[in-house]
Order: sequence, then structure tokens, then C-alpha cells
Amino acid sequence: MIPPGSTIGIIGGGQLGRMLSVAAAQLGYKTHIYDPHEHSCADDVAAYRTRAAFESVEAMQRFGESVDVATYEFENVPVEPLKVLGDKLSPGVRSLEAAQDRAQEKEFIEKCGGRVAPWRAVASLGDVEETIGQLRIPLVLKTRRYGYDGKGQAWIRSEAEAAEAWSAIGEEPAVAEAGVAFAAEFSVIIARWADGRHVFWDSPENEHRDGILRRSTVPCSHLVAQQVPSARTAALKIAEALGHVGVLTVEFFASAQGPVVNEIAPRVHNSGHWTIEGAVTSQFEQHIRAICDLPPGVTGLIRGHAVMENLIGPEIERWPELVAERGAHVHIYDKGEARPGRKMGHVTRVIR
Repeated sequence: MIPPGSTIGIIGGGQLGRMLSVAAAQLGYKTHIYDPHEHSCADDVAAYRTRAAFESVEAMQRFGESVDVATYEFENVPVEPLKVLGDKLSPGVRSLEAAQDRAQEKEFIEKCGGRVAPWRAVASLGDVEETIGQLRIPLVLKTRRYGYDGKGQAWIRSEAEAAEAWSAIGEEPAVAEAGVAFAAEFSVIIARWADGRHVFWDSPENEHRDGILRRSTVPCSHLVAQQVPSARTAALKIAEALGHVGVLTVEFFASAQGPVVNEIAPRVHNSGHWTIEGAVTSQFEQHIRAICDLPPGVTGLIRGHAVMENLIGPEIERWPELVAERGAHVHIYDKGEARPGRKMGHVTRVIR
């Protein structure tokens, strides 16, 4: 057990690192942010900062020597430098490796017994055209690495769109997925300890627009609730196969055939932001508890239901009306320029 007063290293200084730092401080820990940017939004709530490239083994080694335990807030981090952190890193590099390459991720999910959409790995326009014949359209191309929030994705809804879609993703190695007919999207958020203990939160039903999460609602609809038990079983198998310690999120489609895994995130997740005000223990506090080997916190809804709404790009300019709204819990990330598609904050409403 890592006691309060210790220092938790967080690799990445985005909004997830910011919220992890707040949760850590509440439990009496200091945080040390490792991020290459001149200013990251997690800086304002951290005790220490390291400015260095994620690829720097030397800087990562020094960072590791300064912390008692380390974690990461996003998955697109080079794996090799993190290996110098050894057992201090939770979750370990295995969880990162599984999530960083979409083809390997899908193979891993299938080995764990999870259901994914029919897919093929593609490395050329010829591969794409061949896959159209095998899986039929519509298809979505997703770059194997570094895609998030709809980036690195392009739909093919007719054979004539193949070349345009291949160009749109930069002609990068990708996976081609058959379109899934689904009634809703939802997440299973699990926290796991090194000894196998684990807890779930209520599954949020998620609404996306242009590949970006816009809203999460708990409890989910009756249709989704029927699929949550089998989805939890799949998520737990994934977490156990990885030896994952901390929070892990698995995104699902609720289909007529049952839950279909969309992707995994080996970290705290946007669809779990509602837990800060809506659950007894937030995903951020629970992650700190798990990596420090503190006892699990209770995950139940505080009351009624909760709705989390992301504030994307210029929507952050609504902040005066939102902070004036009774019962609205407003989170502003202090990320500077409100570019289109950029997550600038969120607001959660917990309703009786």
C-alpha cells in the first residue's frame, strides 16, 4: 500500500491527468506530470512537472526515480521508454501495447472471447478494394495507430469511395471494419486491483457526433441494460488477461446479436466523467486507489440519474450561463484555444 504523502507520476498532462491530480490531492498525494508541452492543463493542479519528450529514456528514468508509483492518462505513448519505470508503472505496458494498434487490439479481444465487427487489416488501396468484396459495404477505415475522437477514420459507402477514403486516412496501415447495425453505444468501466479485486460502475449510454463523444447518460436504457451483464463479463476477461491495474474502459455497440466491442481504453475515460458528481467514488479516485493498493470505493449512483455533456470547441463560451445554472457541475479544462473538435470542458447534471 502506497501511503498518502507519496508522489504519483502521471504521464500526459491533458484533462484526464488534471482530474487524476485533483483526485490524488483529495486523498493526500502529490502528483508529478510528465508532458512535452510548454504548458499542459494538468500543470495547474500538480506539485511537480517534467518537460521532456515521451521518447526520452533518460528523462523517463529520472522521472521514475522521483515518484513512488506512475500511471498514464492516454494510450498513445511510446512503450519502450516506459519500460524503465518497471513495477512502478500501473497499468503496465501490456495494456498499452494491446490498445495502441487496432489490428492487435481486435485480435486480442477475440482471443479473450469478445465479439468485434468483421474486420481485415489493410495496407494498400488494393487491400481495401479486396476487403470491400469480402465484407461488403458500408465499411469504415481506421488507422491502426494514433486515431482518436474520429481522427484517422473514413467511411466507404460505395465502391467508388474507396480511393477517397484511403487518401483521407493518409494511406496509412489500417483496419477495415464492417458497419455494425446497433441500437445504442455504451461503456463498461471497470477498476481492477493487482490481487484481482474489481468493481464496475453503472454503464453509461453514449451519444457520439462526428466521432466525438457528446453525451453520456446513466442509468442506460432498458435495451442496453439487458446487454450489460455479458458486456461486463467480456470486459473483466480483457482486464484479467492484461493483468490490468487501475481503470479500464471498454466501449460497446448494443446490437441485435448482443454486445459488440468497439475499442478498449486502458485508462480513465470521457464516458466516466459523470462519476465525479454522480457516483459515490469517481473513476479518478478509484484509479488512484487501485494503483496505490487502497481499498476499493463504492461505485453506486448517488441518486436518480446523471447526464454528462462535453463542451467541444467554441461551446466553452457558454460557461457564463452554465456556471449560473442551478445544479450544473461545470468543469473547464483551461486548454487555451477553443479549436473545433477540441474537448474544452464538460458539465454534469445529477437529477433526482
